[in-house]
Amino acid sequence: MEFGMFHEFPTLGERSHGDAFHEAMEQVDSAERWGLDAMWLAELHFAPDRSVLAAPLTIAAGIAARTSRMKIGIAVQVLPLGHPLRLAEEAATVDQLSRGRLIFGVGRSGVVRSYDAMGVPYLESRERFAEALEVIVGAWTQERFSHEGKYYRFKDVSLVPRPYQQPHPPIRMAASTGDTYAMIGRMGLPMLLSARHVNWDELAEQIRQYRAAWTESDRPGKGSVFVSVPTHLAASEGAARDEAEESVMGFYRYQARLLADSVARAGSVAGERAARAERLRTMTYDQAIRGHTLVGTPGTVSARLKELDDELALDGIMAELNCGGKIPHRRVMSSLRLLCEDVQPRFRSG
Repeated sequence: MEFGMFHEFPTLGERSHGDAFHEAMEQVDSAERWGLDAMWLAELHFAPDRSVLAAPLTIAAGIAARTSRMKIGIAVQVLPLGHPLRLAEEAATVDQLSRGRLIFGVGRSGVVRSYDAMGVPYLESRERFAEALEVIVGAWTQERFSHEGKYYRFKDVSLVPRPYQQPHPPIRMAASTGDTYAMIGRMGLPMLLSARHVNWDELAEQIRQYRAAWTESDRPGKGSVFVSVPTHLAASEGAARDEAEESVMGFYRYQARLLADSVARAGSVAGERAARAERLRTMTYDQAIRGHTLVGTPGTVSARLKELDDELALDGIMAELNCGGKIPHRRVMSSLRLLCEDVQPRFRSG
């Protein structure tokens, strides 16, 4: 199983954005030193109360320059909000700087206010996403590339630089709505899921749909599934729960407001999100702990993760070590070290 940290570069209350970057990069450096497989970077816009991570490929280039081993994942690049040729150039640049350590996670995002702020109609997001992905892969894999689509048109371009990994960096695709799980299986791509908004039983059904579509498409194997999950580790169960509570519950209340805002903006595509927003608004901490998180000691988290792997056959996790941005840096560092030096060895030793 691949072990990663999902990072939002959270803002830090009254402290400066510079402090937010400094502490996040200290966590990145420690993850490299302590043996974590991958660092995953979000893309979040116009959220000063949440994150400074608006430019994940820029941050990925910085990480590439200060690490030599750890994979660098984007989770996810919101394709409809950027020009696909520029994204292809920047991602290929990161792949070169890292000597082939980039994992290019892609998605549409459900944060409608980001689309509104950038003047991109959210109702066009599915079409824009599909066309952008086609352009990026074409530009990466063809010496000279032309495209005539609904949103993008260009002729005889040659991408520079070429990706380090050939034919291109691995692509993983995010899914969060009912019509996407089977689609990704049919496309033959690894799938990124999240335990944030759905519980483990619901995730099992999403994975079933993905793998059924994969098999029906006559592809070998069963596909690959990676799950992000709010995570916190401490020396005792009580300490882990107490240290994570404010951050986890603040995160879920924030997510409820964010989903409700997207519902108000998204019109006809809002039904599934409306139900999730209400559930998150009323969720208790016990419900969050049982159904959506990995919070506890290294022993209990390892045992739970092995149970989930037996049930879901996961290919990797992306641990959200400070999903609400409220856990102090020193405790995030302690949790990260326990994940790297205790959970990984316990799990991989069988």
